[in-house]
Amino acid sequence: MKIHYFQRYHTKENVATANTMLLLSRLYSYSSEKFFGFLKSEFFYDSFDPEIVFTLQEKSVNSIPDATIVQKGFKIVVETKMSDWFYSEQLIKHLNSFGDEKYKVIITLAPELMNEKEKAIFEEQLKKYNLMQNYPVIHINTTFERLANAIQDVIDDRDYEIQEVLDDYLNYCYTDGLITVSDSWKYMRMQLAGATINFNMDNDIYYENAEHKFRAHDYLGLYTRKSVRAIGKICARITAVKTKDGMQYNAEFGEITEERKDKIKKAIDDGKLYGYDLSNSLHRYFFVEKFYETDFRKITPKPPMGTRIFDLSQVLDLNEIPNTDQIAELLKEKTWN
Repeated sequence: MKIHYFQRYHTKENVATANTMLLLSRLYSYSSEKFFGFLKSEFFYDSFDPEIVFTLQEKSVNSIPDATIVQKGFKIVVETKMSDWFYSEQLIKHLNSFGDEKYKVIITLAPELMNEKEKAIFEEQLKKYNLMQNYPVIHINTTFERLANAIQDVIDDRDYEIQEVLDDYLNYCYTDGLITVSDSWKYMRMQLAGATINFNMDNDIYYENAEHKFRAHDYLGLYTRKSVRAIGKICARITAVKTKDGMQYNAEFGEITEERKDKIKKAIDDGKLYGYDLSNSLHRYFFVEKFYETDFRKITPKPPMGTRIFDLSQVLDLNEIPNTDQIAELLKEKTWN
């Protein structure tokens, strides 16, 4: 049974805040360097490295922010909402949480960006407030997805421990509706294929244990021999397991068809050749429209330890993602570390 790091099935702001603080504290415990890299990439630019304290609902002069992250020299105040509507009056009161820190940030965190009208009102008030301060307060308006993406940017495929935590946080966000409009259209998830890659490409299917968590992605890349050798656009995602009444199927995305059932059976039989028992434990089967051959080469010597997510819009330097066969050709001209 998969153990989750984060509470599920709660929509209250304090649960969302607590889970986000847990994610950040786990990142800090795993690597303070990567945590500071995250902060610098999002908020700060100078070098700093004191001890950090994570606090939920710390009482200030006349308000209680959802969370604070504090160290000597800087402080971050977090206000979490379940919609785009923040109240300027409440945010202004939160400014009393700050002292004489050199770096001061107030984060407004929600599933979507702040209502533009309310944001303009608050930032105009903040501008007047900062005129009376030695060090100004910086306002960062972000979403749960953007925060997770920023953390993804500072870890790599060998940070599998914190990657598992981040994947579970993203899964929590999707489950509880904190990521409402996903940008999965631009992401390719790289999977290690190895011995099964010919079967995968011939049948346009890939499988893995259903306990594995992942962020939303529209494309699947298959890695072997120092390169992503194939890419396909996902058209269905189905879980299957053998029960006393026969095979049980569940469609997470797409339809359960006889053709797809047949491919799952073929995958189970093929897996036996490599000692895999796919039928007696729940597995997830990814179906793609078609796997196209490519050669997206890894130029550093160490092999990846597991999955990796690529933002194709950044890799290809395009605002719109072309057809899959075109992506495959363009990736042949790119490399990664």
